[in-house]
Amino acid sequence: MTATDPHRAIDAVFRIEQAKLIAGLARMVRDVGAAEDLAQEALVAALEQWPKSGIPDNPGAWLMASAKHRAIDLFRRNKLLERKHRELGYELEIEQGMGEPDFDGMLDDDIGDDLLRLVFTACHPVLSTEARIALTLRLLGGLTTEEIARAFLVPEPTIAQRIVRAKRTLSEKRVPFEVPSGDELASRLSSVLSVIYLIFNEGYAATAGEHWIRPQLCDEALRLGRILGELAREEPEVHALVALMEIQASRFPARTASTGEPVLLLDQDRARWDQLLIRRGLAALARAEALSTTSKHAAGPYAVQAAIAACHARATKAEETDWARIVGLYGALSEITPSPIIDLNRAVALAMLFGPEAGLEVVEALTEEPALKTYHLLPSVRGDLLRKLGRFDEARAEFERAAALTRNERERKLLLDRAASCG
Repeated sequence: MTATDPHRAIDAVFRIEQAKLIAGLARMVRDVGAAEDLAQEALVAALEQWPKSGIPDNPGAWLMASAKHRAIDLFRRNKLLERKHRELGYELEIEQGMGEPDFDGMLDDDIGDDLLRLVFTACHPVLSTEARIALTLRLLGGLTTEEIARAFLVPEPTIAQRIVRAKRTLSEKRVPFEVPSGDELASRLSSVLSVIYLIFNEGYAATAGEHWIRPQLCDEALRLGRILGELAREEPEVHALVALMEIQASRFPARTASTGEPVLLLDQDRARWDQLLIRRGLAALARAEALSTTSKHAAGPYAVQAAIAACHARATKAEETDWARIVGLYGALSEITPSPIIDLNRAVALAMLFGPEAGLEVVEALTEEPALKTYHLLPSVRGDLLRKLGRFDEARAEFERAAALTRNERERKLLLDRAASCG
């Protein structure tokens, strides 16, 4: 074994335990930034000791014990030991040598509650959307600042500043480390879900760069969604978002050619879709629908989007797709969250159901939408419909305009190739 092998193993263990560690410490110190610092100090201690002593049987408990010892030192330095004595009594007994540490008992039984608190804290609306995403990936995803910067094609110092400012804002605003209740829970849960959704979407169709998909981001979003699904078992939209991500992720093996070029949905080899992820997604959707029925709440936006994805997943061939149902679902989604992008997607479905003229009629009306002026998929869809109608010169111009608007290199090449195919 080389000298770096133990360090790699320790790093892998820390990534697994990091979120639980920070969550438990944040409940103690009531400060996410301080909790992360304590967790990092515990990692340093592990890097010093484990290569000599070996990785403990319960590494998470070891790290928590080490971090809690440092928390005691922190309180002592801040002259807060007396006020915290009751909370830290057990750790003080260990510190004073009154007994051997019970590493198996060091992790609290309510670690699930702690993780849920950490999710809601990292995604607090007091932070900007960009800050929520960066902090969530850092604290809960375990990604390094460099990895987050690389994933979003943002300079590393920018991501580092976002994370530092986010932690400082949470501290200055005295954001409580808790799961909200009542009406606030619904609004805060919406923030949490939107962060996970944005992370997944950036991985599913990267807005910029040389790669069309970034599987690592999708994997992180899926992992966070699954964790949230276990922690918030009775929330239908949580399971609906997980369903949507599972089904969308199932297409990854077929979404790119061997050269990395994008393969559009209707051209994909559906035999390559991951059937396990589809089954997981359909099961999560069924659970979301059952919870909505029980609570007598109408389906939310993620449930409707998951139902649309399920229509595609159930069709073994593109021509078997239930476009009538998809048109209806997009109509329902537009009522829940009105958006010209949803209308554009509905136009595509209408074209598949009734022909390109029906879709083009909707698209033409959307060309006046200010929100879509720089949205490259509007001219892309329009170009596709014009090509199907034999209006090749117009179609070529639209594909070229779409190529000029996108910041993703793979997508730009695809659009230019489509423009060239128009003659």
